[in-house]
Amino acid sequence: MLEWFSQIGDLLDYGWDIGEWYLTRRMILFSGLIILGGFILRRFIVGNLLSFIRNKGTIEERDKSKLQRIINIIVFAATFIGVLKVLGLDYTIHEFYFTQTDTDQNEIERIIPLRITSFFLPIIIFKLAQLIDLIFGNILLDRYYNSQLGSETQGNNEAKSKANKTIQYLVYAIAIVTTLKYLKLDVGLDPLKDGGHFTLTNTLEAITTLLIAWLIIWVMTNIILQSYYKRKNVDVGNQYAFNQLLKYVVYVIAMLIALQNNLHFNLNILLGGAAALLVGIGLGLQQTFNDLISGIILLFERTIEVGDVVEVGGLVGTVTRIGIRTSVVLIRDNTSVVVPNSKFITDNVVNWSHNDEKKVRFQIAVGVAYGSDTELVKKTLLKVADENPDVLQRPASFVRFVDFADSSLNFELHFWSRNFIRIEDVKSDLRFQIDADFRKNGIEIPFPQRVVWSAGHTNDAD
Repeated sequence: MLEWFSQIGDLLDYGWDIGEWYLTRRMILFSGLIILGGFILRRFIVGNLLSFIRNKGTIEERDKSKLQRIINIIVFAATFIGVLKVLGLDYTIHEFYFTQTDTDQNEIERIIPLRITSFFLPIIIFKLAQLIDLIFGNILLDRYYNSQLGSETQGNNEAKSKANKTIQYLVYAIAIVTTLKYLKLDVGLDPLKDGGHFTLTNTLEAITTLLIAWLIIWVMTNIILQSYYKRKNVDVGNQYAFNQLLKYVVYVIAMLIALQNNLHFNLNILLGGAAALLVGIGLGLQQTFNDLISGIILLFERTIEVGDVVEVGGLVGTVTRIGIRTSVVLIRDNTSVVVPNSKFITDNVVNWSHNDEKKVRFQIAVGVAYGSDTELVKKTLLKVADENPDVLQRPASFVRFVDFADSSLNFELHFWSRNFIRIEDVKSDLRFQIDADFRKNGIEIPFPQRVVWSAGHTNDAD
């Protein structure tokens, strides 16, 4: 058996001298197998995989044609590189010489060979990036947003566009880094004395790390946690708080990795210098740090959440965003007010949405003339409240006889409502109806009366 294999090896090693190039039967056989493998791979991907994607309804004919062209180029370039390697034809066209300083300030002479495959491998890398961008950025992303978020809306399109651009930046940054490393074109600034080495490659790697962090956050918040929130029926405020905390943690870890592993900064030196610097900054930015700590407290305690209707500093509005330093409150006139987080911690804040029932009791004061039928007044006020659609039937509204005032009998109509933002409009509608029903029932709303007595003075003439 061994002798038989040896004879086959000798037979395959037989070849021909073509100038300085020696061509063997083994080279021809392996080149044929590579070409056949490339042809089979192309048929499998185009014929089976793309048909499967199309049958799932996730790809249009225009995208299918683009995918076919990309796959053809990748397979052809990979096959061509494989044949060149097997045939030993990957010649060096030119060599570039230059010197570079390392982290120990030593000059190193570097040689960058320019080979035939140097032109084709970057094509494969960027076409793979284009393929990933098309599959994940357009096809799968479109399918996810259409299936999870329903019809096309402005918010849907903006979120999808942002996710698509981030995927594009990520895959093309990886493609550039891979190409630069393959071509050994890692050029940049000289190393810094206190750590840090900025080159084109590690700068792109740092950017890629941040993009990967964004992608992790997007997958966690939009796919993994979103399904968990739906199962557990988690309210919007808790979802927002947890998502914000997750973002801060992931971004801090990504920044540390980018600085230490990618840009080669010595974090011990940075932290030591930052400790002294933060003391001086802290004295000048006490209020800013107060707002930062208050933002963290809000996210952890969740006494105020996104979607709550609050009254702070004389303003009433809906909390639309809780940031690490400031929060945004959308007030009644549709204006966004930026509120420092410390206001929510140190000031008295009325949170109308804090209870689980999401309803608040309001009141309207009204005075009637002395001699009016108080039972009719009570009946009229309750009828007005019951007929208003923004007033809750349960708990029931009630009327309180407040006082015997100087010019009127004072009553208060107490009612419950969930329409916090438009409550002044609700009160206005109730007052209009109260005035109309009082006129209909002959109930008078008095105005204050003042009697002025003037003491007369007469002079007796002599």
